[in-house]
Amino acid sequence: MTAMPSSMGQTLTFVITNHKLMQKNLFLIRHAKSSWSNPGQTDFERPLNDRGEHDAPMMGARLKDMGIMPDLIVASPAKRAKQTARRIAGALGYEKDCILYEESLYHCTPGVLEKAIMQISPEARTVFIVAHNPGITDFVNSLSPKFRIDNVPTCGITGIRFGQSGWSQFPEADKEVFLFEYPKKYYDSK
Repeated sequence: MTAMPSSMGQTLTFVITNHKLMQKNLFLIRHAKSSWSNPGQTDFERPLNDRGEHDAPMMGARLKDMGIMPDLIVASPAKRAKQTARRIAGALGYEKDCILYEESLYHCTPGVLEKAIMQISPEARTVFIVAHNPGITDFVNSLSPKFRIDNVPTCGITGIRFGQSGWSQFPEADKEVFLFEYPKKYYDSK
C-alpha cells in the first residue's frame, strides 16, 4: 500500500492506493454430479444426483472457510448448474435470488465464456461462474501455461486472479490460476 499526496495547500490529503483493491477474482465452477437415471429427460433438464446434492454445499462451505465470498454468481440455466449455484450460494449465505442465469453459458465454448466474463460489471471483485465441460476445462487450460488439467471434475473449482480494474480487460490481463479444488480431495481414502 502506498500513500500519495493528492493536493497541496493548507491541508495535505492522502489517497491510499492498493493494487489488491483492483484485483479481480474469478471462480469457474463445473456443475456438481448429475443424474442419468431418466433416459427420456433432456440434457438441459438433468438434475443433480445424491452425490451432487452433497458436494455442492460442501464445496461452498470450503470456499467460505477460505474466506472467499462472491460479489456475483452467474450460472448456466441448465437444471444441474442452477442447483449447483443455489447450493453453493446457500452454504455461503449468498442470496439465491441474486444469482444471474446466462443462457449462453449452457455448453459454451471458451470464446463465449470469455465474452460473458467481459460483460461483468467492474464493481464486482469476486465472481463465480457455474457452467459445463468441456468449456470450463478448455477455458482454464487457455489461461496460463503454468496450469494444465485433463478434466475439471464435477463441482471442481478453479480460481483465477488478475490485476485489472475491469472485467472487459480480462483477455489481455496477466492471469494467475491460484486455486484448484474438487470434492474428491476431501473424501476419505478408505
